[in-house]
Formats: sequence, C-alpha cells, structure tokens
Amino acid sequence: MGLFDKVKRNLRQPDFSSWLDKHLSKDFPDGIIAINFNLYEGMGQTYDVEFVGCGSFDENDEDWACDEVFTTREDLFSIPQTGDISQWEQGLLFVITLVKKYFVEGMYADKLKSYKAVGVGFVGGNIEILYRTE
Repeated sequence: MGLFDKVKRNLRQPDFSSWLDKHLSKDFPDGIIAINFNLYEGMGQTYDVEFVGCGSFDENDEDWACDEVFTTREDLFSIPQTGDISQWEQGLLFVITLVKKYFVEGMYADKLKSYKAVGVGFVGGNIEILYRTE
C-alpha cells in the first residue's frame, strides 16, 4: 500500500481534488505563467496547502513563486499530520503525490498543465518542479 493509500482515509472533506477543482474552475487574472502549491506547517498539526498563480518562472531562482498574481490564501487545504505524514518530508511527498494524481485524474488537469510550470514546496524551502512545458 502506497503513501497515498495509507493517508487517503484521513483526509477531511473537501478532498484535494474537489478543493482544486473549485479553484481551477474559475477564471484567473491575466499574467499567470506558472503555478506553485505552497505548503505550510499549520497551527493544528496540519500541513496547509495554498494554490498560487505566479507571474514569472525561473527554475534557477525559486523566488519565482513569490511573484503572486492569484492565491487561495483565504481557502487553504489542510492535511492532518498523522503517523505516516508526521515529518515535513513525508508531508511534502504526500502533496506531491496528490498533485501528480490530479495530473492524471483531475477534472481540470489540462488547465493546470497549460502553464509553463507547476511546482510544490514549503514556503522558504526548495520547490520541486512536477511539470513543465517544453
């Protein structure tokens, strides 16, 4: 059983795909070039995920994710820090797994993949680029 399967039962509604569908179904402001999923360690023993539309992308400068054009900061997705995802590395891996699964099964996967790049990373940390256009 993979990490995603082990933890999936612990997610509260709305699940990640529903949360992301809600945001991707809307029109975004002009100027978004790349997408990043910012992660935070939440106050209630959670990992909180924020969807950010960025106005720039430079793989050699991770500050590109700070160039925010759109953000879901008022509507974060929270994942409980449970046994299988109690360490930050495990939380990061879990969110990466969720995003990769969305690339395959998500209702708006094509919209998500229409941007120059999609990354995931903790705020102030390294960004893992999960998708980039050629």
